[in-house]
Amino acid sequence: MRLDGVVGVLTGATGGIGRALALCLAQSGMKLILAARNPDRLTALADELPPGSVAGICAGDLSEPGAQCAVARLARSDGAGILINLCGGNQFALLDGQTNDDARALITTNLIAPIQLTQALLPHLRSRSEAMIVNVGSAFGAIGFPGYSLYCASKFGLRGFSEALGRELSDTAVRVIYVAPRATRTDMNSAAACALNAALGNAEDSPRQVARHIVRSMQRSRPRTGIGWPERGFAALNQLLPSLVDRAIARQLPVVRRFASKPIHEEPIS
Repeated sequence: MRLDGVVGVLTGATGGIGRALALCLAQSGMKLILAARNPDRLTALADELPPGSVAGICAGDLSEPGAQCAVARLARSDGAGILINLCGGNQFALLDGQTNDDARALITTNLIAPIQLTQALLPHLRSRSEAMIVNVGSAFGAIGFPGYSLYCASKFGLRGFSEALGRELSDTAVRVIYVAPRATRTDMNSAAACALNAALGNAEDSPRQVARHIVRSMQRSRPRTGIGWPERGFAALNQLLPSLVDRAIARQLPVVRRFASKPIHEEPIS
């Protein structure tokens, strides 16, 4: 899909990946509707982007219907042809250390809000000669990992939603793509999560690396993109021989429990 001159909605625009992706998309010629919670950070990002690359900004909590309607109205009025569902949150903790409110907030932000925003914009996107929905998930949308049970639930759901919707729209001009980054160096990761990655030797990508992968996936209309090895290999193995992955992760469980038992603090949502 050609991006030059296309108007696109980018949620979670002020987060680590969001900011890098906004810069990459603007450089590719896209005009962006930027959506995130913090109006000051949105304004600062808009000022940082090249002149003429920002079609509008929309500040609000996308888990709230009012914010979703505001983004949808702006997208329709500006003729948006692309929706990028990037907004999300994360919390590294064992399940018995989290509350019902934690579960509700994370599932709403990572899964329900993207579904509802997609529903709101779908009639408009279907009216266009070419359109795209981009859902940004995670390697943990294909590999269940201890300490991330709620996050995995939300990202497994987003992956399934993307796959089903893509097949549902396969006879239309709307393309649905799902991109699954691995661990990324952003402020969304708590100190405990960063320490776990270091202890396990997990590779971490920069936001710019992830942004470049997302843009390439959009340009090539790839329905599924996993970022990084060995994560893509583990995801495939988890589908074919999950018992092997069970055993590998079981060996890591004492380390996971050691870091996950540290005090939980609220992690940012972009």
